[in-house]
Amino acid sequence: MSQDKLIKLVTQGDSKGVGKGHTYYTRKNKKKHADKKFEFKKFNPVAQKHTVYKEKK
Repeated sequence: MSQDKLIKLVTQGDSKGVGKGHTYYTRKNKKKHADKKFEFKKFNPVAQKHTVYKEKK
């Protein structure tokens, strides 16, 4: 994968903080979404539930 298109998605965990810091890596089209920060709801295997993942540098 090209490193210039990779972004890191990090979770803050669930309401109790379980699973905090788990990461996913994905690609981003920087021409279409140059000014937006991505935010997804993905499965957190540590917390065993879906949590919000936000884009970090």
